[in-house]
Amino acid sequence: MKGDLNEAFGTVIKQLREERELSQQELADYAELDRSYISDMERGRYNPTLLAVYKLAEILKVKPNEIILKVDRVLKE
Repeated sequence: MKGDLNEAFGTVIKQLREERELSQQELADYAELDRSYISDMERGRYNPTLLAVYKLAEILKVKPNEIILKVDRVLKE
């Protein structure tokens, strides 16, 4: 479950990032995170902190709960 959850979260973040036409570097810069962290998160290698989720949501112009709902949908696919 944990691996699936991390992968689903990464999929959602990547989709949202691409919809906003942001590079990994731009997202990392805006969120004050390292680009490699964004890359690894998108590949499901990291379980993001709550702070990271909130930062990413703000930059991606969605509410944190919207990210979670999208992750839930990906998990059910």
